[in-house]
Amino acid sequence: MPTLYDSKIRSRLLLGTARYPSPAILADAVRRSKAEIVTVSLRRETAGGKAGDAFFELIRDLSVRVLPNTAGCHSVREAVLTAKMAREVFRTDWIKLEVIGHHDTLQPDVFGLVEAARILTGEGFQVFPYTTDDLVVAERLIEAGCRVLMPWCAPIGSAMGAANPMALRSFRAHFPDIPLIVDAGIGRPSHAAGVMEFGYDAVLLNTAVAGAGDPAAMAEAFALAIDAGRLAHEAVPLEPRDMAVPSTPVIGKAVFS
Repeated sequence: MPTLYDSKIRSRLLLGTARYPSPAILADAVRRSKAEIVTVSLRRETAGGKAGDAFFELIRDLSVRVLPNTAGCHSVREAVLTAKMAREVFRTDWIKLEVIGHHDTLQPDVFGLVEAARILTGEGFQVFPYTTDDLVVAERLIEAGCRVLMPWCAPIGSAMGAANPMALRSFRAHFPDIPLIVDAGIGRPSHAAGVMEFGYDAVLLNTAVAGAGDPAAMAEAFALAIDAGRLAHEAVPLEPRDMAVPSTPVIGKAVFS
C-alpha cells in the first residue's frame, strides 16, 4: 500500500470531481472506482453558492478523503491564498498545488511552483505538487519540503497518454523512495496500466472519467487497469527484444533426415 504523508491508502486511483454530467453520476463513479481520495477545486465549488454547499454535502456522504487543489491559480500569491482558504473549509493540511504558467498547455510555472511549495510547507501544509517530468524541478520541490511528487503524463485534459515514456521511467528511477502519482493527460485505462507498469504509486484522473460516455463504468475500468499495471510491475515484465525467441524448446525436438 502506498503511504502519502504518513497516511496509508489502499486504492491507487485518485479521482477528480469536475465536469461530471450530474452529482449522481459523480457519486456513482467514485463508488465504482473505490477511490479513497478525491480532488476538489475550492474556487469552482465555492462560487456556486447553494450548489457549492450541496456539492460539499455529497462529498461528505461518500466518506472519502478530500485533496483540495489550487486549480486555476496563475501566481504564487493566488495559489497560497487559495490553499489557506481550502485548509479552513476542508480542515486538512493536504493540498494539491497547481501554479499554471502556460494558458494553452496548462503547463506548470515550475519557478512559481517551487516558491509556493516552500511557503506552504513552511506553514505546515502537506503539498502534492503538480509538476512536469523535469528532474531538477523535482529535486527543488523535495528540497522545499514536498514528500510526494505528481509529474504530468501529458497536458491536462489532452487524453494523449504518456507523451514522454522515457522521461517518466527516468523520473521513477531517480526518485525510488518518493511516492509518485501520475497526474494529467491520461485518456484510457491502457494508458494508466502502462504508467503503473513503470512503477508509479498511483494515478490521478478527472477528464478521462468525467468525459466518458459512461463515467461510472469508465471509473471502474481505470481502477482495474491501475491494479493490473501495478501487479505487472511487481511481477517484473519481460523487456522488449530485437529478435524472436522461441517459446517452445528446441532441445530434444525430433530431427528428420
